[in-house]
Amino acid sequence: MIRTAIGDLNSVGQGEKVRLNGWVQDLRRLKSIAFVVLRDHTGTVQVTLKPDALSNYNEVSELSRESVLEIEGKVDRKSGAKAGMEIQALSVNILNISRSPLPLGIDDPVEADFDTRLNNRFLDLRKKENNIIFRVESSLLWGMRKYLMSQNFVEVHTPKIVAAATEGGADLFRVKYFEKETYLNQSPQLYKEILMSSGMDRVFEVGPAFRAEEHNTPRHLNEFTSVDIEMSFADHNGAMTMLENAVKSGIEEVLAINADALKLLGKELGVPEVPFPRITYKECVKIIEKKGFTFNYGEDFNTEHLKEIGKEFPGFYFITEWPATVRPFYTMPKQDDPSLTNSYDLQFGEKEITSGAQRVHDPDMLEKRFMEKGLNPSDFEFYIKSFRYGMPPHAGWGLGLERLTMIILDIPNIRSVTLFPRDRTRVVP
Repeated sequence: MIRTAIGDLNSVGQGEKVRLNGWVQDLRRLKSIAFVVLRDHTGTVQVTLKPDALSNYNEVSELSRESVLEIEGKVDRKSGAKAGMEIQALSVNILNISRSPLPLGIDDPVEADFDTRLNNRFLDLRKKENNIIFRVESSLLWGMRKYLMSQNFVEVHTPKIVAAATEGGADLFRVKYFEKETYLNQSPQLYKEILMSSGMDRVFEVGPAFRAEEHNTPRHLNEFTSVDIEMSFADHNGAMTMLENAVKSGIEEVLAINADALKLLGKELGVPEVPFPRITYKECVKIIEKKGFTFNYGEDFNTEHLKEIGKEFPGFYFITEWPATVRPFYTMPKQDDPSLTNSYDLQFGEKEITSGAQRVHDPDMLEKRFMEKGLNPSDFEFYIKSFRYGMPPHAGWGLGLERLTMIILDIPNIRSVTLFPRDRTRVVP
């Protein structure tokens, strides 16, 4: 008999036989009968256990919560169950007995602290509201993937162990690689640019990125999932258009697949209108100075600055034309003002989601930019070489999937939208 998901029982007729698999969420034993609330990833159902129908009734009726069962039974729509339906068990196969007590409750009203939840993540994810988050995240990514594929992008996979830092600086995890010292990659930036020289034209990648930042805040992780694109014969404006449409497509997919789940989470989600507002760095400086902040032009904005800017632009918006002083070496200077760059950040309120830019494609300018940033061009010879033999103009972006999920679901801590978070203090589970 084929397994039936609990969520599909509504389409099964009275008296029909089904096979269910799941966990014991609750078990009540009365004098001559027992009731199991069985749970799988699609929902819960009450199963009635009777001694005369089950040879292993005594063993089953004494099971601990979260034991794993396979149940064959008949659908009973004439019972007095609150859901208007229950299953009359014909056989119960005990697949695994859970130990008791549980280190973390699944259906208990008492909230556990965050460390207890993460230390027992396998149980924490059995909670419906936590499980749903990752189904939403999956749909969000699928919608973005579908959009990029529709725009003739090719999905690629680049190395995560690298010989040179993508953006320089100290935010690197060192890795001993046989006799060499290497790094975990901060982003696929250098490799996706090299692929522009290969004639692949448009590429995207979904993969891990690593930042050895000291931050230990609700918004930072040391390992995260990065969604990156690079596109040839394009500037920053074309890349921004691709980004806003990818985000829009991802949210549309979430609503198409997870509408009922969002209701269970109590989340209301709307499809954003495109194009997103675009505001320059200089305009942002004027906003925060009007609000009474003292600001050193050429520096990055802090959280308080971004909160004030975000008040002016509800929803998604771009900050464009960042100074060269706060952008990486590969960022293209603005033609009529080289102190600025053809770059942008995608924001939602005070939260940064994405950084992107048009890239430098001239090898001489690129080497100059390396030296301006205090980097040795010879350390990046494998990268610069691809620019000397016909590199087209190109642009792209990198987006943190967890950060975007956190924002659209209005969840305060990024660890809640990360299956197994890696932060300043946590490397297990």
